[in-house]
Amino acid sequence: MKKLLEYPPFHFLLCVIIGITLQFYTQIWQFDFLYLGCVSLGFLTVLYFLRKTLTRKAFSVVSLLLFVFIGVSTTYIHNPKNHKNYYKHQLTDNSTSILTIQKVLKPGNYYIKYVAKVSQIDSIKTNGYVLLSIQKDSTQTTLAVGNRIFIKTPFKELIPPLNPHQFDYKHYLAKQYIYHQVFLDKQQFKQLDNASFSLVGLSASIREKVQTSLKKHHFSNDEFAVINALLLGQRQEISKELLESYTNAGAIHILAISGLHIGILLLLLSYVFKPLEKLPHGMFIKTICVVFLLWAFAFIAGLSASVVRAVTMFTFVAIGQSFKRKKIIEYSLVSSMLFLLLIKPLFLFDVGFQLSYLAVFGIVWVQPLLYNLWKPKLWILDKGWQLFTVSIAAQAGILPISLYYFHQFPGLFILSNLIIIPFLSGILLFGIIIILLATMNILPQFLADGYSFIISTMNLFVDWISHQEDFLLKEISMSFEAMLAWYVFIVFLFQAWIRKTSKSILFLFTSILLLQGIYFYEKFQKMNKSEFIVFHKSRTSILGKRNNGVLTIFSSTNDSILQQEKLLQSYRIGEHVPSKVVDSIFNITSYKSNPILIVDSLGVYKIDGLVNPIIILKDSPKINLNRLIATLKPQKIIADGSNYKSYINKWRETCDKQKTPFWYTGQNGVLIIKE
Repeated sequence: MKKLLEYPPFHFLLCVIIGITLQFYTQIWQFDFLYLGCVSLGFLTVLYFLRKTLTRKAFSVVSLLLFVFIGVSTTYIHNPKNHKNYYKHQLTDNSTSILTIQKVLKPGNYYIKYVAKVSQIDSIKTNGYVLLSIQKDSTQTTLAVGNRIFIKTPFKELIPPLNPHQFDYKHYLAKQYIYHQVFLDKQQFKQLDNASFSLVGLSASIREKVQTSLKKHHFSNDEFAVINALLLGQRQEISKELLESYTNAGAIHILAISGLHIGILLLLLSYVFKPLEKLPHGMFIKTICVVFLLWAFAFIAGLSASVVRAVTMFTFVAIGQSFKRKKIIEYSLVSSMLFLLLIKPLFLFDVGFQLSYLAVFGIVWVQPLLYNLWKPKLWILDKGWQLFTVSIAAQAGILPISLYYFHQFPGLFILSNLIIIPFLSGILLFGIIIILLATMNILPQFLADGYSFIISTMNLFVDWISHQEDFLLKEISMSFEAMLAWYVFIVFLFQAWIRKTSKSILFLFTSILLLQGIYFYEKFQKMNKSEFIVFHKSRTSILGKRNNGVLTIFSSTNDSILQQEKLLQSYRIGEHVPSKVVDSIFNITSYKSNPILIVDSLGVYKIDGLVNPIIILKDSPKINLNRLIATLKPQKIIADGSNYKSYINKWRETCDKQKTPFWYTGQNGVLIIKE
């Protein structure tokens, strides 16, 4: 690690990361491209003329500031919003649009979803991306990458989450430069001739032919879905149940072409082309062949973000290995990260990007330390111990961030990885042979049946692991600050293990104190926070009262169903509080001296002595809202998701006329009363 800290691109990488983060979250640079060029030229001019007169430290500071600015500028440049041809600049209420399909997403219950490029608004060529949702229809064929459609439907802003701590899909799409969505049915668009040639379109066409060839051999739905994910990088057809099984078993990485798959492929290709090393310039020829085939695989797999990241990472590793120098893997990883962030800056916020690099760094740094704890003499024990330490090291690299994002820990991940990963190289190699033979229409059925049996057995094993619920820890809370503190602890533990100096041990104890301080602070915050919550849930009412670190739920929904309700799970995890359920919703209560009246379908609201309450309307009560306002003079009227939308619109109009604050959870989101 010490040599890595002295590696200049590592410093540049950190500065670029700071620049990307600054620009994404603060929009610190808001000037046009001319000013961007002038500032860049200014930095270079200063460095050129002062390179001899500046001290080394001053020169380093200016250089690092330049790379911070590079991070800011690359983030600015790659955002289509900052370009004159961005589609939103041309949109009007009556605009027509031409969309080009860029990516087919996993379909929902009611819509088939795509990422589409806005190629044209009216007669003007444009740029930018939208989320396209087309209503499902039994007679409808799915659009393919490269297809173009003509629409007149207006674009809509993406909706933020309506309840606290829920997954923010709007923010997730913003990290892919997607800010609007379009909803269509089959009558609302017209398919046009395909766009001109594109690599992504050609890749999709080849992949579709491969999929058609495979389907002739009668794989079951789950088997085909796994083959599609494992070898072609397409996860759209994986069922919810199968995906959950792999997640709970700690084997979800197997279903996404990632560093694991590309690393195995690199090892296989390096072995196949090893004889070339004996030729003049053989190492160079071997590297060219390996890199070419890695990118050919990436092309067939659709050039998705995860595939491009993994192949780029191992391209740098393959090139680095050709120099046969020590520490080349760490240097290759840093160089590939820097390269990727310069061409795709928002990869920084991609969970897959973060997990991939943390897992590999964990393996590179931690695995040798673990492996040296025991040196088994038997070959099979040595290989098993090697695999075990690799799994533990990778988990050490990703555990804090996994808990932060996914809030669960599969206790049997070691078992699933010890059983599956030794066979994964064979499964991949066999799968590639199956694809080649199927594409050439010469695949014998017995080979297809054999591969089907292997995939089916793997699915059954993963399903069995996932059902050992005693080993699956769920609803684990991990704040962003705690996650960072855990990584500080892991780094200092690694340093103390290697050096065993008083300084490194002092840093280790400091990191432990930091961790404890964060947990004590979070516990104090939890125990001293109280609030009354009106959640949003369509066709039902869910209210919550939090006090002394416990959330009490009021709802008429069944207790067992309510405990599994995702909006409550998200709240419990995000706030790190348990919840208890009260079967029915009260009619009147108070919170922090604020009287709260719930008016349900019975429409009862006349209560003696009740003045200036907060009103919650549920189950579409048939009331005269003007009369209610005149009688009770409410502070605020809240309508939750259990009410008809036609009623909501009438109530909003009435409240506007009466100048009474109105809050609809389906539009404004959860209402939280704190005072």
